[in-house]
Amino acid sequence: MTRPVLLAVLATLAAGAPGAVLAQSAPVAARARADDATPVLVSIDQWRAMAEAGDRYPMFAAERARVEREVRAAMAAGINVPQPRDPGGGVTHEQHKANYKAIYGAGALYRLTDDRAYADFARDMLLEYARLYPTLSNHPAGNSPVKGRLFWQALNDSVWLVYSAQGYDAIRDTLTADQRRTIDNDVFRRMTRFLSEENAPYFDRIHNHATWATAGVGMTGYMLRDPDLVDRALNGTAHDGGAGFLRQVDELFSPDGYYAEGPYYQRYALAPFVIFARAIQQNEPQRDIFGRRDGVLLKAVDGVIQSSYAGLLFPINDAMPDKGLDTEEIVTGVAVAYAQTRDPGLLSIAEGQGRTILSPDGLAVAEGVADGAARPFDFRSMQLRDGPNGDLGNLVFLRHGGAEGQALVMKNTQQGQGHGHFDRLEMLFYDDGQPIVRDYGAARFLNVEAKGGGGYLPENDSWAMQTVAHNTLVVGHASQFGGDLQRGEEHPTTPLFFEVDDGLQIASARLENGYDGVVLTRTLAMVEHPDLTYPVVIDLFRADGTATTTYDLPLHFNGHIVTAFEAEHSVRERPVLGDANGYQHLWVDAVAAPSGESRSLTWLLGGRFYTYRFGASSPIGAMLVESGANDPNFNLRREPALIQRMQGQADASFFSVLEPHGAYDGTAETVSGATSRIRDIARVRGAGAEVIVLTLASGRTLALGVADDVAPGAAHSVQANGQTWEWTGPYARFDR
Repeated sequence: MTRPVLLAVLATLAAGAPGAVLAQSAPVAARARADDATPVLVSIDQWRAMAEAGDRYPMFAAERARVEREVRAAMAAGINVPQPRDPGGGVTHEQHKANYKAIYGAGALYRLTDDRAYADFARDMLLEYARLYPTLSNHPAGNSPVKGRLFWQALNDSVWLVYSAQGYDAIRDTLTADQRRTIDNDVFRRMTRFLSEENAPYFDRIHNHATWATAGVGMTGYMLRDPDLVDRALNGTAHDGGAGFLRQVDELFSPDGYYAEGPYYQRYALAPFVIFARAIQQNEPQRDIFGRRDGVLLKAVDGVIQSSYAGLLFPINDAMPDKGLDTEEIVTGVAVAYAQTRDPGLLSIAEGQGRTILSPDGLAVAEGVADGAARPFDFRSMQLRDGPNGDLGNLVFLRHGGAEGQALVMKNTQQGQGHGHFDRLEMLFYDDGQPIVRDYGAARFLNVEAKGGGGYLPENDSWAMQTVAHNTLVVGHASQFGGDLQRGEEHPTTPLFFEVDDGLQIASARLENGYDGVVLTRTLAMVEHPDLTYPVVIDLFRADGTATTTYDLPLHFNGHIVTAFEAEHSVRERPVLGDANGYQHLWVDAVAAPSGESRSLTWLLGGRFYTYRFGASSPIGAMLVESGANDPNFNLRREPALIQRMQGQADASFFSVLEPHGAYDGTAETVSGATSRIRDIARVRGAGAEVIVLTLASGRTLALGVADDVAPGAAHSVQANGQTWEWTGPYARFDR
C-alpha cells in the first residue's frame, strides 16, 4: 500500500465514515464517534463475542480468571507509578513492568465484564504516567547504548508501549475529551516521539529491539488515527521502506522462518511481530501481512516451536536454558497463528502451555481445545535455512521417536548478530526428555539484581560465548573468528547436504573462515539398526589445515559418569586448563595420555545409559573437565565435559558414536542393558573419502562412508583389511 492510500484509509477511519477499510473492524469504522475513541486494535463486535462466548470454553475462562486475579490484586495495592531508579530486576523496574500488564489486563477485563472499575483503574494509572513522563530524561541506571525513560534500556520502554497501547485502546472511549488529550499527548505521543524521533537510528535498526519499537509506535498510530505514526512504523523514519517493520519482516527471518539471533531471541521477537501484524491485519487487511514472503511470520511460529525439545527451547547463542514454549511471547504467537491457519497441531502446543490470551485469537484456541480438535504437533526432522534469502547456513534438526524421543541438533548458521556465540558446526543431542549433549547458553541470571543487575555477566564473554564452551572443534586454543563478532558476521557456514531416509538421517556442513588456514567439515548422522535399541549418533569431524596446531574437541555431556577411560586423576588439587578464551574457566579432573586406540565414556541420566566411543586419525589425549574455575562470584554452573586433544598435526579427523542404551529404575531397583551394544569404532581412510565402522556386540558391522567431494554423482571406493566399500554420492551406509 502506498503512503497516500494509507493516509486516506486512516483519515476515513478517523472520520468514522462508512467506507473505512477495516476487514474485521468495519463496525468500528461505522460507529466511530467524532472524538475517534472507539477501539480499533480489537473491535467492539469482537470484544462482545468474547464476552458472550468466553465462559463456554474453559481455557479462555481460566485465563480471564487469572488476569482478573492479577488486576484485582493491583487495584487493591493501589496505583504506584514510581520515579524510575533501578536497573532490571529492581523495585521500580518491576513496578513499571507490573503496571503495563495491569493496564493491558484492565482494558481487556473492562470489555469482557463491562465493569467500569477496570476502565477507571487503567485511566487513573495512565493519568499518573501523564504526570510523570514529561518530567523524565534518560534513566539514571541506564547502561544500554540507548537508555530508556521508564526503564534502564529503551527496549523495555517499547514493550511498555506495546502492551499499554492495547489496554488504552480498550478503554479510551470511556474517558472525557480532556483526559484523552492528556494521556494521548503526555504519554503515548511523547513515547512515540522518544522512540522514533529522538532515537531515530535505534528505531531504524534491523534488530528485535527496533521491532518492539516499531510495533509500539505503529499500534499507537492506529489507536490515535495518526497515519504518519503508522507509516513511520511500517516504513521507517524516512518513510521510504528502507527501515521499519516491513523491512524487519523481510530481513530478520529466513524464508523458512528462522530468526537470525536464534530460537531464544526468536521467542522474544515473536511477540511484537505477531501482535503488530495482527493489528495491521485488523486495520489494513489488504496488506495481507500474514501472507507476506510466503507467510514467513506464520513459519516463524512453527520454526520456534520446532526449535524446542520437551517444552524448552534449544539454548543456542545467548539463551536461558529454562525458557520454553510456555512463555508469554509463544503463547501469543500460537494463538495468532492458530487463528490464521486453524492448524490443529498448534492446539496441542496450547494444551501444553495450559493457557491462551484474552483476544479473538485466544478465543479461537480455547474453542478448538474445548471441541477436542487438538492433534499432536508434528515435530519433524528438518533444516531451517538462515539469512533473508536462505543462503547463510542452516539449523538442522534430526528427530526420531516423537516429541521426547531422540533429537540431534546441528548449528550451521550465521553468527547471530551481537547475541551469537562462536559455535559453528556445534552438535546438541536430546533423548528421553533430557538434554544429553548440551549447550551452556548464556551466563546470566535474568532480572536477578544481585547478579550483575540481571543482565549479561562478564562470564558470558569470557566463557559462554567461547568455542570451548560448545560441542565443536577448537583450533589452537582460540575461539572461532578470533572471538570477533564482526568477522563472524562476514562469514556464514556452508551446508553441504541434508537427507532424511528410513533408518538414516544425515547432515553435513563446512566452515572455511573460522580459523586462518583451517577448513572444518562436520558430518552428523542418526542411524538405526535392529541390533540397537535406539538410534545412535555417528560423528565425523575433519580439519584440513596448512600448518601444525592443537585441536580440541569438547563434549559437554549431562549425567553421572558410570565408567570412564583410564586416566591420571587430579585428587589433591584442581589444575586450570588455560588462561584465556574460556580455558581459564575449566578445572581439570582427569587426563589420559595420547593414544591411537579408541576410548569410551559411559554416563547415566534419568533412566537411561549413554556410551560415547571416540577416536581420531592421530593419537589423542582425553581430559575430563568441569566449568567453574576462576569464578569468584559463583556466576557459572558447574558442568562436566570431555575434551579430546590432538597436538602437532595439520590435518585431523575425529570420529565417534553416541549410543543410548539400557534402563535404570530407582524405584523398582532394577537395571538392564547397562552395557553398550557397540564393541568398537574404527576409521578407514581412502582416496578422497573415509569410512567409520562400528563393530556391534552381535559381531555384525554398521559402517558410514563419507566423501570429501559431496557431488551427487561422484564415485568413491575405500579399501582396508580385505574389505571394500564403494558408493556414489556424498555418503553411504553399509550393513555387514
